[in-house]
Amino acid sequence: MVIRKGATPIAPGQRSFVGGSMGDVSVILEGVEGEEARSALYSTVHGAGRVLSRTQAAGKYRKVVGPDGKKRRERDPSTALIDWPAAQAELRSKGLELRGGGADEAPGVYKRLEDVLGYHAGSIRVAHTLQPLGVAMAGADVFDPYKD
Repeated sequence: MVIRKGATPIAPGQRSFVGGSMGDVSVILEGVEGEEARSALYSTVHGAGRVLSRTQAAGKYRKVVGPDGKKRRERDPSTALIDWPAAQAELRSKGLELRGGGADEAPGVYKRLEDVLGYHAGSIRVAHTLQPLGVAMAGADVFDPYKD
């Protein structure tokens, strides 16, 4: 058995889901037979792929002392490449309900899913394109031990 880390299985006829970034489309794909599919081990992307790291997007961490006297880390927005309030306004202007999230997951942090899928056209067929209605994720103030 071969396992390709960070990949979505997509054997001929098999359907899989690939999510886009916050506010971007998601797709249901179907695998197609061909040399490209075989050479990719019948797998494809699991998402669009980042163009900015979390630190680049949301800013470097700095140590601060809270009102309770405890030390903690918080992002320094002056070092961020993503303007989170502007990204929120853009998402809301598209009619999307936005709950939680942060600059490290903003649309500008990721490649466009449709562009990425174009490079895999020989091994997949887009069966359905799904338009987002909203975004729900933990907010920037919520500790997530699984973030990289």
